[in-house]
Amino acid sequence: MEDSSITNSIVVGWQDYIALCKLKVVSLIIFTAIVGMFMATPGMVPWDVLFYGTIGIGLAACSAAAINHIVDHKIDSMMARTNRRPLPKGKIGLLNAIIFAWFLGIISMAILAFLVNPLTAGLTALSLIGYGFIYSMYLKRATPQNIVIGGAAGAAPPVLGWTAVTGTLDPNSLLLFLIIFAWTPPHFWALAIYRRDEYSKVNIPMLPVTHGVKFTRLHILLYTIILFIVTLLPYLVGMSGVFYLVGAVLLGGGFLYYAIRMQFEHEDRLAMQTFSFSIIYLMIMFTVLLIDHYIPLLVLEL
Repeated sequence: MEDSSITNSIVVGWQDYIALCKLKVVSLIIFTAIVGMFMATPGMVPWDVLFYGTIGIGLAACSAAAINHIVDHKIDSMMARTNRRPLPKGKIGLLNAIIFAWFLGIISMAILAFLVNPLTAGLTALSLIGYGFIYSMYLKRATPQNIVIGGAAGAAPPVLGWTAVTGTLDPNSLLLFLIIFAWTPPHFWALAIYRRDEYSKVNIPMLPVTHGVKFTRLHILLYTIILFIVTLLPYLVGMSGVFYLVGAVLLGGGFLYYAIRMQFEHEDRLAMQTFSFSIIYLMIMFTVLLIDHYIPLLVLEL
């Protein structure tokens, strides 16, 4: 019985550490990074780059997520959405969380620097610092434009995937960056509308708190229009083909549908539906990018 109790305790402990990593968010980061890898080459990504690049970028994202938990542990305890996280619940000590975050960060940098390439390691380090420290410690509490400015760190993964394969910073990879950068504000502001009372309670200056819900709804629409235009760029520069163009127009039309509805229907439930759709939108958009990239090869084989 005693051994079983110890084993269960260890399992529960690791589950709490895993919770610090925000695996749902990290999985989307890893996915877009992998798409960036495949977009960087006309053929197959080298297996070592695919493996070590994915592990390195993933661990760095986990480190940044853990740092975010550490920085926000006090306000997390006051918000219904976050008060069951490991640090507010006291399941993990603050010092242990700090050690865990640094361990993940150091391991990720070592993997990327020595087993992938120094450029990817350097850019990943900048992304980690941007989200884990600049956004979480400063921007989030300093300006209602926090998510716009801080979105640059979250938009980096496809660029990191691209550089992992090529070792260079290609202009086409920046188009993938722009897609996520433009997607982030309407994605997060929809959630912020739904959770505005909680953000107000802990004095976080999210746009619905500082400028009101009507103003935020308008900016969701404006950024969704910008996003629609940005997603056309891969086709316009010849990076992607007609299959991608059709997918981008349909997906963009879906996002615009929700953004326009939000101007007339003011239920918080719709804001949450828009947030949920935005996640599906990004996953499908990058899937379409990937499929379109390999259509020429499939045609040649046929």
